[in-house]
Amino acid sequence: MIKDTAVQILLEHFSEGMVRTIVDAIAEDEREECAKICETLELPGWPDKVRQPLAKAIRARGVDKND
Repeated sequence: MIKDTAVQILLEHFSEGMVRTIVDAIAEDEREECAKICETLELPGWPDKVRQPLAKAIRARGVDKND
């Protein structure tokens, strides 16, 4: 099921505000999982000083709600 279809199904049963809350929570969880992967990658040439800013940037995408 694609994202738009899932959102449409939710809108049929819940308010728009509730759907936005659900979608935002899912996106936040996805960003956190990506950030954790970035932090734990053990790749040559990817020192902690590179991995940490990348993880921070991933987490920050949710701050302005424009992702």
